[in-house]
Amino acid sequence: MRVLNIVFMSLIVALCSLESQAKGSNTDDSAGISSERLARVETMMQNYIDEKRYPGMVTLVAHGGETVFLEAAGNKGLVDAKPVKTDSLFRIYSMTKPVTGIAALMLYEKGLFRLDDPVAQYLPELKDVKVLKDGKEVPPSSPITIRQLFTHTAGFTYGFTPDNPVDIAYNKADILNARDSEDFLTKLAALPLRFEPGTRYHYSVSYDVLGILIERLSNKSLAEFFEDEIFAPLGMQDTFFNVPSDKLNRLAGDHFWDLENKRVLPVPLESQRDFSTIGFFSGGGGLVSTAEDYLKFAQMVLNQGQLDGVRLLGRKTIELMSMNHLDDEARLVGAKEYPNLALHGGQTMGLGFGVVFAPEKMPAMASKGELSWAGAAGTKFWIDPKEQIVAIALVQLYQAPWPLRYDLKTSVYQALN
Repeated sequence: MRVLNIVFMSLIVALCSLESQAKGSNTDDSAGISSERLARVETMMQNYIDEKRYPGMVTLVAHGGETVFLEAAGNKGLVDAKPVKTDSLFRIYSMTKPVTGIAALMLYEKGLFRLDDPVAQYLPELKDVKVLKDGKEVPPSSPITIRQLFTHTAGFTYGFTPDNPVDIAYNKADILNARDSEDFLTKLAALPLRFEPGTRYHYSVSYDVLGILIERLSNKSLAEFFEDEIFAPLGMQDTFFNVPSDKLNRLAGDHFWDLENKRVLPVPLESQRDFSTIGFFSGGGGLVSTAEDYLKFAQMVLNQGQLDGVRLLGRKTIELMSMNHLDDEARLVGAKEYPNLALHGGQTMGLGFGVVFAPEKMPAMASKGELSWAGAAGTKFWIDPKEQIVAIALVQLYQAPWPLRYDLKTSVYQALN
């Protein structure tokens, strides 16, 4: 009996030891990611703040559908020294484009358009648009299609090139400060295309046009469509074009990088957009959001179109969205025009997102099929279906020279077990 008791107690000790080991493993590895190593993200953030590269920032990492890191560092800005918080609001600018892409695909699923339909079929204001060739405005060789709006191959531009005649015309028309959708479309229709439709990737206002297409097909403003069909269903209560008055105090300060003096400066108040009186709902760059709100949108995409029992898109539509929709010639001929906005060597355009097709050609760690985009004020996000990761970094600094996204990628991926 004594021998049996000893054997029994030994088994109990062994089982307790195994349970303890399992619990220890769960603390660190239950989600396949090390919480101890993930602390390096916080170190990276604090380094950026201490070195005065950013006044403040919020970073979120989700893995396997769970938020594994959410931290704020620094303050709201040089003018407002209050600490930035995890629920602070940020101007996400071109991170609006993926939302517009998803919204358009929701209408595509309803059969309201085909990808290769001419845009002028739905927006007749653009039926007589010309292309500038050898100093003359002539009819384009082929009509602009809806797919070309998705892939920035429609021939439009943004006005970023100071010595190009079409970009000069965009700036003179002040197209980015249109009063409303009709004003924007009227101004755009009077401007020539910079390139023949479909011939090259060129970052442009095409998602603003896509947003107006959504308005025409849905008989709703883009703000109403986003709220009714995306934000409310996903529980996104902090994403909007016009910031409610009771939430304006949560908006982070606006800053730019002074290249000449190598320092961060606040954007003058007279140059800041008034986010309480927005009239033109820009599908290309008009939204304000938080890290946790944008996670809901990104997680829906990662979950192949659904979140918490709410389905916005079908699985095959997400697959279509995540494919390469640029031919090699169009991608390569335009990829290096804007160094800060270029498609990287291993990246192409899907429908609303940049898509990684060759991770080995990317400047930082990546997975094949990764979806991503960024915003003009330095915001970044990516969705990695292979590793089941969503990462979001929110800052407010125009023309930031720092490789924030790459530093974030290193600090996130090194934590994977």
